Amino acid sequence: MNCLMRKATDKDADAISRVIVAALRESNRQDYSAAIIARVEQSFSPPAVLCFLAQRQVFVATIGEDVIGTASLDQATVRSVFVAPLHQNLGVGRRLMAAVEAAAAVEGVSRLRVPSSITAQGFYQSLGYSSIGDEYHGAERTIVMEKSLKLHA
Repeated sequence: MNCLMRKATDKDADAISRVIVAALRESNRQDYSAAIIARVEQSFSPPAVLCFLAQRQVFVATIGEDVIGTASLDQATVRSVFVAPLHQNLGVGRRLMAAVEAAAAVEGVSRLRVPSSITAQGFYQSLGYSSIGDEYHGAERTIVMEKSLKLHA
């Protein structure tokens, strides 16, 4: 797939929100109720995404001008990894995770965590992450996963 990875800008907030909401509705509906998805969607409105852009290192995958995926690094935690449904299973998520892991290594992070949805657990396992426990937010189950990074001296 011919997509580019880059740091997100404030101008990407609407597109990032659309990608996340589409992925939640399409991909996560197999594992979460409509009520849980609706609640989670509220956390990814364009204004909420603008806040993330100010607090985290946010990356986007693009084809031309179109944002097709996103992932972010919040200190030693991977957050908000989503790929538009039409572009899933084509390596976009792996490339986004490689960008996040590289940024974490530059920051000196030796152990990276990701709060995974049930839906994405297999994806993170394929990248070398291991489950270290579960968290519950009401009925929403999140699997906390972790991976040691190789730091370059």
